[in-house]
Amino acid sequence: MKKEEKQEIVKALTEQIKSYGNFYITDTADLTVAKINGIRRKCFDKGISIQVVKNTLIRKALEEAGVDSEELLTVLKGSSTMLFSESGNAPAKLIKELRKEGDKPVLKGAYIDAAVFIGDNQIDALSNLKSKNELIGDIIGLLQSPAKNVISGLQSGGNTLAGLVKTLQERG
Repeated sequence: MKKEEKQEIVKALTEQIKSYGNFYITDTADLTVAKINGIRRKCFDKGISIQVVKNTLIRKALEEAGVDSEELLTVLKGSSTMLFSESGNAPAKLIKELRKEGDKPVLKGAYIDAAVFIGDNQIDALSNLKSKNELIGDIIGLLQSPAKNVISGLQSGGNTLAGLVKTLQERG
């Protein structure tokens, strides 16, 4: 591979790291072409970008993207495949699904919104992470809950002053 080609790959990886903000580094060594193609198809269906990359190019892309994590650099050994996703937990769920069929891919490390997860034992924790939109939905639900209680209390009292006093008296 020529130096220019390597620079292009590093540039493209850097852009993906910056734009997605979430990525997983996995080991897919020794998988057949058919299995890799199956993984690629499932990734495409779930909106996950997948790329097999040399460790030295990953290291350079991490530096250029400003990802300062010594722990992630330590996992860059052997064959590495990167998974990029808008959602922090989608690749973990996919890996768990794929592991029902075999022992690969193995999670080496993950970078989710500046948090670093190292090791295959983190897969359950990562699959249970909530996305930013799910967290916002939970917060909105919590904020709406007290307002809904007051409104339903007012409506049950027939919207009269006596009903309001009675509702407040029952809640107090």
